[in-house]
Amino acid sequence: MAKARKDPKGRVLRKGETYRKSDNSYMYKYTDPMGRKRYIYAKDLMTVREREKKLIKDQLDGLDVYIAGNATVNFVFDRYISMKTELRGTTRSTYTYMYDHYVRDGFGHSRIADVKYSDILMFYLRLMEEKGLMVGTIDSIHSTLRPTFELAVRDEIIRHNPCDKVMAELKKKTGNVHDIRHALTVEQQAAFVDYIADNPFLYKWHPLFVVMLGTGMRIGEVLGLRWEDIDLEKRTISVNHSLTYYAREGSRTCTNAISLPKTEAGIRTIPVIDAVYDAFNEQRDYAKEFGGCISEIDGMSDFIFFNRYNEVHKPAAVNKVIRSIIENYNSGEIVKARREHREPVILPHFSCHHLRHTFCTRLCEGDVNIKVIQEIMGHKDIQTTMDIYAEVSESKKQKSMKELADQFKDIL
Repeated sequence: MAKARKDPKGRVLRKGETYRKSDNSYMYKYTDPMGRKRYIYAKDLMTVREREKKLIKDQLDGLDVYIAGNATVNFVFDRYISMKTELRGTTRSTYTYMYDHYVRDGFGHSRIADVKYSDILMFYLRLMEEKGLMVGTIDSIHSTLRPTFELAVRDEIIRHNPCDKVMAELKKKTGNVHDIRHALTVEQQAAFVDYIADNPFLYKWHPLFVVMLGTGMRIGEVLGLRWEDIDLEKRTISVNHSLTYYAREGSRTCTNAISLPKTEAGIRTIPVIDAVYDAFNEQRDYAKEFGGCISEIDGMSDFIFFNRYNEVHKPAAVNKVIRSIIENYNSGEIVKARREHREPVILPHFSCHHLRHTFCTRLCEGDVNIKVIQEIMGHKDIQTTMDIYAEVSESKKQKSMKELADQFKDIL
């Protein structure tokens, strides 16, 4: 039988209690509802035990409030997220950020048993009107609220989930089924790439953007590419992980981390076309000249793309460069077009993800088999591929009708 632990006065210490000889104090260790280790300190044992008693009472009171249906949305969300131990760190961080940023300080104080379908809908509409949020962002917030209420349903605190069918109604009311990302036209794509290649201050970015436009990979997948992930002899790219930059839970500072691709479908092999093959060789030469990437993240190293400090790029930095390129290109193109008496080729405002959308559009324009497109893009849901294919098909139909109308001018 294990010998009981005692303090210097011979009192038996309970589970979780510790006497610290270093400063003659007492400590009680426990786990909070979020699964995090917490500690209570005091100079005497009785004070520690009074705090233990209060802590247990508070936890039981919280449970009683929950069972009675008097808990707030915040209480149930915290309960829900504490049980999602299988979530990746990046996913948990995103869920917590979206909830804390848009829900916790306002709607989160609502009594969960009082929240109705119309309350959720009005909350979403208000976010769109007052904060200018797009439907896609609302959908991310919905991804935190719906399972929160579903937990309350399963615990028999409420009968129905008020979040059910809210997003369908929201999209119907706003006339926005999803946030449309328009691809660059062939002319705009060529102008963007040529401008980078011909600019002595931007040429180092040329391989990165060619790879993005020639593979359709997500920005995290591209930035996480290592030399061992590509086979230039077989001309293939193995997409098996992603580089993320996010704030770790409980910290205000951001850090790099390696995670699996966004979905299981994201683990895939992409063929290397000639332009991408040349871009990798161009980047290899650049790495030989400037020393390559020195970053080591979660045991991975030898990343292909790196910044001026020989460290992996941050997604925000890449988007910032894109914005700078657009502004400088457009201002110069307007002057150049006026001098050459032609219409300027203006680049729209876009981000890294638009380059992925642009690649998918080029595949659709080339009438590539839709299942092949889905596999190359790593779309979990073929509907995502179908939406882009439908947009391209509509554009091709309009172009065909215009060409037909030109032919009919002289005969009708």
